[in-house]
Amino acid sequence: MVMAKRGRIILHVDMNSFYASVEIAHNPSLKGKPLAIAGNPEERKGIIVTCSYEARAFGVKTTMPIWEAKKLCPKLMIMRPDFDRYRQASKAMFDILRSYTSEVEPVSIDEGYMDITEIEEESPIDLISTIQDRILCELGLPCSIGVAPNKFLAKMASDMKKPLGITVLRKRDVPSVMWPMPAQSMHGVGSKTAEKLKSIGIETIGDLASGEDIQLKALLGINGKRLKERANGVDDRKVDPDSIYDFKSVGNSTTLPTDVANQSELVSVLFKLSVKVSQRLKSKSMLAYGVSVMIRFKNRKTITRSCLVKSPIHHAEDLQEVAKSLFLTHWDGSPIRLLGVTAQELVERKQAVKQLDLFTYEEDAKHEPIDRVLEQIENKYGSGKLNRGMHKSGGVQGASAETSFSKDFLSDHK
Repeated sequence: MVMAKRGRIILHVDMNSFYASVEIAHNPSLKGKPLAIAGNPEERKGIIVTCSYEARAFGVKTTMPIWEAKKLCPKLMIMRPDFDRYRQASKAMFDILRSYTSEVEPVSIDEGYMDITEIEEESPIDLISTIQDRILCELGLPCSIGVAPNKFLAKMASDMKKPLGITVLRKRDVPSVMWPMPAQSMHGVGSKTAEKLKSIGIETIGDLASGEDIQLKALLGINGKRLKERANGVDDRKVDPDSIYDFKSVGNSTTLPTDVANQSELVSVLFKLSVKVSQRLKSKSMLAYGVSVMIRFKNRKTITRSCLVKSPIHHAEDLQEVAKSLFLTHWDGSPIRLLGVTAQELVERKQAVKQLDLFTYEEDAKHEPIDRVLEQIENKYGSGKLNRGMHKSGGVQGASAETSFSKDFLSDHK
């Protein structure tokens, strides 16, 4: 396979069944056996985070409850996640990528982009094969690599052959390779968006590529144009090594128009801030293991207090509950000039391991109808157009929220 350097050469390196593969590399006796990583295996209440290809052959899937997975595969071996081990493996993998170029952008613990355009030492395809072989031989970890002129096509390509695939997807290949595929197979199109597209007759990526701009905007809002561009293979995003600094925390603060000492008003402000933080977490598909509260008093003395939570959260009510507890514990009753709420210790939603017992399942399900409506409005009109309702008596007139949005992400790469 020969590749000419006429444009950018972007790689999407995607580790195959990463957590399971790391465990197999650590304990080779697990090789060839159906293996799943899940929380709380003793009580069979957890969910499958990832599984080996041997387990997938029985129909075991990510997010499946343990009891269901065991029913499909009685001999399924289930292990608790070892995040320290996974972080070490992730760092080692990215160290290999960075040994070739500094143009490496981690996007999660098990995937990232590389721009190898400027590497002249060997042909691109030989270099890509070498990278894949090194990760397998040195770390014992399989990966698939997508090769394309932009990030979106590279991401699509890496999904086309697993495990241990190398797939080249040129822009000229888009009509023949991508357009016949179902719309839902496109990166960025989830099941809900696919249902909306189907309602206007768009069932394939090709249908989306030729969709009417006005109709797509009416249906999907600001995302309509972007998805159509992606369906046509257009993506001008650059590989950004500095993006690892963007997700350190998601926070909002507000300066009050007057110094406030009324507890109910201040608690209402905390809820308003929690709503803003929640919306931003959801827009980035992130969850928080930590919450901090900033309090600035009338005399300008400022304190920040934080705590960790057992399971990652993103709902406004959950954020506010923690923020309120912190606030009431550390507030001395004196007038306050500024309040802030920040979500910390962020993880991607798909990476979060949460015990799916009956209580948390019901709590999450309870929020879904409201979250769905908020998401629809945000997608159609942009962020910040609607907040969850507050108590009639709550809130401080004139308080405006200020956003501090910095990236959390694999601190090991900084």
